[in-house]
Amino acid sequence: MKKNIFLSAGMAALLLVPVMAFGVEGTAKKAGAETSESPKSASGATAQKKDHDAFNEKNMVVSQARPQPVATVSGADKKKAATGATKSEAASYKKAVSKVVAEKKSVETPAITEPVSLRNPEEMQKRWKAMFSKEVGPDSISYTVKPGDSLYVLAQKNHTTVAFIKKINNIKSDNIYLGKKLKIHTAPFSIVVDKSENTLVLYSGDVPVRKYSVATGKKNCTPVGDFKITDKLVNPTWFKTGAILPPGSPENALGTRWMGLDKPSYGIHGTIEPKSIGTQASEGCIRMLNEEVEELFSVVPVGTKITIQDGPNTNQSKRS
Repeated sequence: MKKNIFLSAGMAALLLVPVMAFGVEGTAKKAGAETSESPKSASGATAQKKDHDAFNEKNMVVSQARPQPVATVSGADKKKAATGATKSEAASYKKAVSKVVAEKKSVETPAITEPVSLRNPEEMQKRWKAMFSKEVGPDSISYTVKPGDSLYVLAQKNHTTVAFIKKINNIKSDNIYLGKKLKIHTAPFSIVVDKSENTLVLYSGDVPVRKYSVATGKKNCTPVGDFKITDKLVNPTWFKTGAILPPGSPENALGTRWMGLDKPSYGIHGTIEPKSIGTQASEGCIRMLNEEVEELFSVVPVGTKITIQDGPNTNQSKRS
């Protein structure tokens, strides 16, 4: 009897072991499933988005995830399709990068694009003389003086200077009279300074009309970029560190004219060292012979755009 009881208890124990093992295994599986889902958090999603954005910025390609067609392919067809897609995407990417690089290069390396023939000295001299003749051209108008007009008002309206209007029309006085016909230059002026050549070219519209030799900054320190003339002074006083040098002083390095730029401390001016013209000799400004800076001064108004360049890929900007 006792033997049967022990036998029954042993069989019951054997049956309970798999049931308990099954229960433990189920609990472990459930715990494992919960653990695998935990990284799906807001911070994880943000990190993935940052990586995706960084990839796009690095490769200069803005793209969106596109749904791929679902199809069953195998063998050679699958390999061919994958290779074709890869080549196509590579070609598109290369084209996009080339475009971005080309656009960036065009911005960083502004250069004069007019034909070399336009810089021909004889042709430029003809254009310069034509500007001062009484014959009206495509860059000028014929104007009849009306009530309320003055040389100053006409110069302001047409982005020119009083001195230039007077020179063109051979006017000695500052007074003008009703009914008088005047030739007024209307094409905007601009200036391009090339540090590599130490030259300054004056443009009327898009056409060069005058070229001057200048001196630029020592050790290439003249800044490059686009600037504007903000002020003009006749016989300027030079406020040098520790001294005030009046006009006409043999030590006043500004010469007879000053045209200040919208970059403080820089400008176009005359010189007391004519032998320095054509070299890098200034503290960063652009020097001209006095007679030539006076000529330029009489033509260009405040607001005239000035581009200073030194060949391709130039990014210098130093204070003198």
